[in-house]
Amino acid sequence: MELDLSPRLPKKVYGGDGGSYFAWCPEELPMLRDGNIGAAKLALEKYGLALPRYSDSSKVAYVLQGSGTAGIVLPEKEEKVIEIKKGDSIAIPFGVVTWWFNNEDTELVILFLGETHKGHKAGQFTEFYLTGSNGIFTGFSTEFVGRAWDLDETTVKKLVGSQTGNGIVKVDGSLKMPSPRKGDREGFVLNCLEAPLDVDIKDGGRVVVLNTKNLPLVGEVGFGADLVRIDGHSMCSPGFSCDSALQVTYIVGGSGRVQVVGADGKRVLETHVKAGALFIVPRFFVVSKIADSDGLSWFSIVTTPDPIFTHLAGKTSVWKALSPEVLQAAFKVAPEVEKAFRSKRTSDAIFFPPPN
Repeated sequence: MELDLSPRLPKKVYGGDGGSYFAWCPEELPMLRDGNIGAAKLALEKYGLALPRYSDSSKVAYVLQGSGTAGIVLPEKEEKVIEIKKGDSIAIPFGVVTWWFNNEDTELVILFLGETHKGHKAGQFTEFYLTGSNGIFTGFSTEFVGRAWDLDETTVKKLVGSQTGNGIVKVDGSLKMPSPRKGDREGFVLNCLEAPLDVDIKDGGRVVVLNTKNLPLVGEVGFGADLVRIDGHSMCSPGFSCDSALQVTYIVGGSGRVQVVGADGKRVLETHVKAGALFIVPRFFVVSKIADSDGLSWFSIVTTPDPIFTHLAGKTSVWKALSPEVLQAAFKVAPEVEKAFRSKRTSDAIFFPPPN
């Protein structure tokens, strides 16, 4: 069967007045199932609350738009109440309880990318809700809930049956929700738009990499992530992950062209991408991108905590390491052609500005 790497948009799973939850479907994007990758998006309207839940999969959350509040409870730890805003990334190990709230007029949109190899369904996150019409309380009998929390039957029925919404609800604007606490962001959140740049190429592009140094919880989720922004008409060097990692890419903004080359020199993807699309690059396949005039930015996870990439252009390219004689023989070209090829792209840049 031919490999289909075409970028996809998510589908709405559920929602209401408080907002909506979207997910990418393994049936439409088989690489999700094959690579044990989950991808979803949460969009909250003003006063929208994503009810407390935990997941069977580790994730990285990235705030695409808006601002709000997040609650995070690590096992046997106190709740962290965190202010979140556009550009924030948060590592969320599986089993950690979270809730999300928007008290602003602008819609709060959060992307979730993660691994599902320990989950119930390959390529799909499974959420366990603490409250709501599909919350865990609804599955236990009145007797079990009453005995577990030492409550009378009347109180149990009110506790279990009052919230008829599921997943996302809209709360009364008069209800005072917890305020973010100073210091709770430390160690939990990295803003990729404000963090020091790991790569900065003038008129080319910029990269911020999430790792255990700037976001310690990355070590617990078990995979890395980065935010890449390239300028108008700039190019991201062709490259591949040389440690068998998958690259899961969500287009955050702008637009551009993408080419992916697989085994036997076959171009397996040539497409135009724009904000909102997601695609996956298989292990060892080579990918390159060229931005349109409005630039191109993407947020990616790579399914290993410390990914290693090999770039095929620039000073650190593998071509520069190979002997001239090997290149002449491999390409079957004259020495002057090999010399011209080697003499180009002498900087260590991985982003190339447009030709003059």
